[in-house]
Amino acid sequence: MMGLESKHIILGVTGGIAAYKSAEIVSRLRRLGADVHVIMTRNATEFVAPLTFQTLSGNQVVTDTFQTPENWQVEHVALAQLADAFLVAPATANMLAKMACGLADDMLSTTLLATKAPVFVAPAMNTGMWEAAATRENMSRLQARGVKVIGPGTGKLACGDVGAGRMSEPAEIVEALQAYFAEGEDYRGLRVLVTAGGTRERLDPVRFMTNDSSGKMGIALARAAQGRGAAVTLVYGAVTQPLPEGVSCIPVESARDLLRVMEKETPRHDIIIQAAAVADFRFRDASDQKIKKNGQHEITLVMVENPDVAEAVGRLKKAGQTLVGFAAETGHLEENAEGKLTRKNLDLIVANDVTRPGAGFNTDTNIATLIWRGGRQEMPLQQKTELAGKILDRILALRKEGR
Repeated sequence: MMGLESKHIILGVTGGIAAYKSAEIVSRLRRLGADVHVIMTRNATEFVAPLTFQTLSGNQVVTDTFQTPENWQVEHVALAQLADAFLVAPATANMLAKMACGLADDMLSTTLLATKAPVFVAPAMNTGMWEAAATRENMSRLQARGVKVIGPGTGKLACGDVGAGRMSEPAEIVEALQAYFAEGEDYRGLRVLVTAGGTRERLDPVRFMTNDSSGKMGIALARAAQGRGAAVTLVYGAVTQPLPEGVSCIPVESARDLLRVMEKETPRHDIIIQAAAVADFRFRDASDQKIKKNGQHEITLVMVENPDVAEAVGRLKKAGQTLVGFAAETGHLEENAEGKLTRKNLDLIVANDVTRPGAGFNTDTNIATLIWRGGRQEMPLQQKTELAGKILDRILALRKEGR
């Protein structure tokens, strides 16, 4: 996926510790043929010298509304009009608040207010700031205006906290821009339902059985579909990733919970992508009180089969709907996947061997085979964010063929 050749990208760099990562963003964009112009806030220059970005971009870096321009133009207007896309990375809570309120008190905020180009932000801040009510409200306002949000990720932050708020990696940010220019909004008008994460089957109020799913693949698919213009509903179980902004999110716990939601939501959607890892069995005799040892040295737990959610969704399929399933296998990959494709009335199945390094649960990468009736496509090791875009490409191709 390319899409950035000769595109004019304005990169706004604000005053956060993640500003050093923005240098890699410039490098990646330049390697893909983009023309990059950098605007830095005064605070950003305390973290990275403007000369770094000037050297990497090959263009003068703008840091001051009143600095002498290279060409005698009104600089913020010239850059605003030049932009094919405007990216703010890192986007601090302060800059997001300015954007939400329409403030224009420095070169970056002034140019943002003047541009008609699509705007992308990669938030970066302390977890408490990201979760604050004011930031939530600002993000809602920006997204309602069409601002596209990349991340943030979850992990250990510079302040020592662990949680949401760290800026997405440069590769993910550049991939989001590539996807936008490569496909535009080819999912506009489509309603996409995605499931993600693992289900949990309760033994008692403090114990449950689950699996290693992190929800990364399903959330990547939801974000990618949203970025391409779809109206997205995400049904999620246990996940380790921040939920995408601007997506309708429905939490579930058990397989039976998921079944009830899917029976309600499936008829309303055009494309159903079932990436959740659903438990095949549940405890027959779950307790509503914590189970005590009471002198026992062993305990026998009886399990019963859960309903097959994907099979139930397949029975609900209507003309014009596209159903996508996942097959996480440890052997006989294609044989098992092709069986599920037929048995569950799917149009496409994403099969992967979870025993392979870099594939499967709780990783940022995946290795997969896309299988449909009469075709297959191998997907080598790649980021799940990249694989999500390719899965969406294949779905559109199948729909165009009338499948």
